[in-house]
Amino acid sequence: MSVKYAILGLLHSRDMHGYRIKKHIERDFGHMWSINYGQIYPTLKKMTEEELVTVVEVIQVGKPHRKLYSITPDGRAAFTHWLESSPEKKMLLRDPFLTRFVFFGFGEKDQALKIIEGQIQLYEEQFKHRQDNITRWQHHDTYVRLMAELGVTLNEMFLNWLKHARKEISESSE
Repeated sequence: MSVKYAILGLLHSRDMHGYRIKKHIERDFGHMWSINYGQIYPTLKKMTEEELVTVVEVIQVGKPHRKLYSITPDGRAAFTHWLESSPEKKMLLRDPFLTRFVFFGFGEKDQALKIIEGQIQLYEEQFKHRQDNITRWQHHDTYVRLMAELGVTLNEMFLNWLKHARKEISESSE
């Protein structure tokens, strides 16, 4: 997903500063991709130059000033054009663990199992968190709710696959 369009989508609902944008992306899209400030702020700067967003400095007493970003009519038009265009054609799974997993055969089986166990624990925690949040997402529009359900389903599927992999590797003679 393009950082630019995720930001424009978030700014449709309300004005936000960079920190809030990052938190929303992590919370709402964390099961699809991760983001860092090194991606957000340069994108916001470029979007400001392209007049897709405006920025206002908010003075805070005793705290650093914040930049509050708002979507412009041109930003809404660019977002609508992106929304109505054909999506990318292939599904990508960008997960550093999966890249590492492919090469576990070159390493020690016990170490591979230890790393897999860590992933299982991580995905069990995420699964509980996503299940808890599903109630919150029930009150959003159909698309947001369905996306939240997809996050739960993918999390559960990946967790089941990890447990299957752990069992098969544990029982293998390799």
